Amino acid sequence: MVRITHPFHPLFGREYGLVTHKKTWGEDRVYFHNELGQLVGLPAHWTDFFPVDPFQVVAAGRAHLRPRELLLLAQLIERFQSAPGHPTAAGDTHERK
Repeated sequence: MVRITHPFHPLFGREYGLVTHKKTWGEDRVYFHNELGQLVGLPAHWTDFFPVDPFQVVAAGRAHLRPRELLLLAQLIERFQSAPGHPTAAGDTHERK
């Protein structure tokens, strides 16, 4: 069984018998038959197929990025800011007003 957990999906809260789980379109997807017998595929993270992420439980919607992800974001921003041609790159004397 798989339950739809995405809060905005029209099938939210309903349970269906899992037919299969595959990695397609670059993401994990689950497949089940709806009430009409049609095969339906959804992103697995819209369902309870995977165990609940402890970080998401503790964060309770207050934090969208983990510390590791924030560090990667900071490194990416630093790399863009130091790229040649960026207004704040080293040696650029142009000031913003």
